[in-house]
Amino acid sequence: MAVERTLILAKPDTVERSLAGEILARFERRGLKLRAARLVTASREVGETHYAEHKEKPFFGELVAFITSGPTLAFVLEGEGAIATCRKTIGATNPADADPGSLRGEFALAMPNNLVHGSDSPESAEREIGIWFPDGLA
Repeated sequence: MAVERTLILAKPDTVERSLAGEILARFERRGLKLRAARLVTASREVGETHYAEHKEKPFFGELVAFITSGPTLAFVLEGEGAIATCRKTIGATNPADADPGSLRGEFALAMPNNLVHGSDSPESAEREIGIWFPDGLA
């Protein structure tokens, strides 16, 4: 299996509820390596760029408003099969559908406050890392 990098966002509800450390720890316990992290309140431009694929959908404005509503812990993880491992650890997008034991299954209640974002492909990871870490990972 290939070593991959992925972007994880511990969204404003995670930071507000003091769960960011627990979220990161879960990934580290899976064996993934932290390569970069920053606490940032996303600008409207960052939010719109991050969610650009949803621009024509009715919930686009709600997504942008939520991700820009407070601090987000953005971090990059690396490891073999990191993208699939992170997505499985995070759980289904809608917390009501998330498996017990997944991050959303354990900590989230409803949309859009679903705690965490994880890149869904190597291409998305590369694009999203560039959005949240415009100066690189150094």
